[in-house]
Amino acid sequence: MGGFLRTAILLAGLTALFGVVGFLLGGEAGMLIALAVAAAMNLWAWWTSDERMLRLHNAEPIHPHSAPRLYRMTEALARRAGLPMPALYVIHDPQPNAFATGRSPARGAVAVTSGLLDLMPEDEVAGVIAHELAHIRNRDTLIMTVTATLAGAISLLAQFGFLFRDRDGRSNPIALLAMMIIAPLAAMLVQMAISRSREYEADRVGAEIAGDPRALANALLRLEAHHAGHVMRSAEAHPETAHLFIVNPLSGLQFDGLFRTHPRTEDRVARLMAMAGGAGPRGSLWTDPTGRGGFAPPRGPAPRRNPWAR
Repeated sequence: MGGFLRTAILLAGLTALFGVVGFLLGGEAGMLIALAVAAAMNLWAWWTSDERMLRLHNAEPIHPHSAPRLYRMTEALARRAGLPMPALYVIHDPQPNAFATGRSPARGAVAVTSGLLDLMPEDEVAGVIAHELAHIRNRDTLIMTVTATLAGAISLLAQFGFLFRDRDGRSNPIALLAMMIIAPLAAMLVQMAISRSREYEADRVGAEIAGDPRALANALLRLEAHHAGHVMRSAEAHPETAHLFIVNPLSGLQFDGLFRTHPRTEDRVARLMAMAGGAGPRGSLWTDPTGRGGFAPPRGPAPRRNPWAR
């Protein structure tokens, strides 16, 4: 119920923000139009936002016969988490990353990039998938996906602000410019508020599901070391979805640090290593096939390229 309550509060808050932006752009008529649009968006976001997120990133379904090892691993992790098997998707992008979506565990979906599968050994992939399953089990996916949809709608409303006019039929270019800046910024602040604490909790629960905090720490460091060198075009085109990913998918532009939707990777790793107690992994379902120790990300890709495909 806590997840649904947080989602309801978020929907109410974003609806109010929608109305305020509409009022500033077009007075009472603009506010009424914005509230009507927000009501329709709330309903649409609740039922279809998960499918929209997958479409935005051109995710393709993964079937048991196309990647049997990955499918079996996810199935085992889902069982361990007490969840139904989520739908699996691949995003054909060289940037290593992953996200989860779905308005309920029964509709959960996990999407991983081809870059992640090409780069990571098996135990680290298990850690990443367990992290995403933790988001599904905690019902974070509903509130994060709905936020992405409505944040995009708020930005769109601001961009189309020139359609609104005052009583004399004139538009105020200064007010319109302000709204084009303030509305996306407000949406990003909402994303930041809901994302960081959820990432820490998903790291903790994911490490428990996989049975190996150190493997997830390895994975986070490897993702941090390699994702910056690859621009994910779908994420750059839809930055309102950045908080869904396990690490920030946006390229290191000048103001990216102002809109950080994820905790610092070093802080996340420190918490995971504290869970591990400074010792080696315990209770893991998977072992590192490369035989590496420690948790620093090695240079270069894993020895075998994409062991998940047939």
